[in-house]
Amino acid sequence: MENRTVPSPTLGTPVAPGRGEARPVAPTRSLRARRRRPGMVAMAVALIAAGGLGGAVLYNSTGQRIAVLALARDVPYGQPITANDLVVARISSDPALAPISAADLNRAVGLRATTDLHRGTLLLASDVTGAVVVQPGMQEVGLPVHTAQLPAAGLQVGQHIEIVLIGDQSAVGSSATMNAVVAQLGKGGDSQVIDVAVPVADATRLANWAAAGRFQILLAPKAAAAPAGSPSPSGSGSS
Repeated sequence: MENRTVPSPTLGTPVAPGRGEARPVAPTRSLRARRRRPGMVAMAVALIAAGGLGGAVLYNSTGQRIAVLALARDVPYGQPITANDLVVARISSDPALAPISAADLNRAVGLRATTDLHRGTLLLASDVTGAVVVQPGMQEVGLPVHTAQLPAAGLQVGQHIEIVLIGDQSAVGSSATMNAVVAQLGKGGDSQVIDVAVPVADATRLANWAAAGRFQILLAPKAAAAPAGSPSPSGSGSS
């Protein structure tokens, strides 16, 4: 019998399989994918859960809505507001907004518009007033004013003021003072036009003051302020 010497394989040297021997089969791509699939499924489930939790937190932080009042139709300046003029709207809570709460609906009804109100806008506290700005026997006069002619605190619709004639008093012999009520405010700025309500007998005289521009607006003393509404004709005059 012939003896053959077969060299033993060294470390790292691949051994060729003999005839009839089964070769090792490398796992296919689909098998590897199936082996990794449970881990991927677990990761996907964790991501979905995290996304749902984040969505819930976002909804809770931004989805809080409050019921407020909005205009269901246009309301002209000075007109009283009725229940049919208002509608309840739900908006996201925002500290930058200060609309009237829907719970104050009954309080808002009957108040007068301090400016032209338009359908679809929120109703703000500054949009309404309880004062009757222009009563029968009163007339509105527009005054072009500069910031130097106004109180530092500014004016509000329905506020009682005193208009004082200044400068050359030769035409009247002495200074003159007239009581009035702020009826409407123009757009802010260094110069603007405000409407004031005065008795009809004083309207022409005030218009002359406005044309000359020689007047100053003062806040009426609180003790001398008339009740809600416009001042009576007896409240004006000259000294």
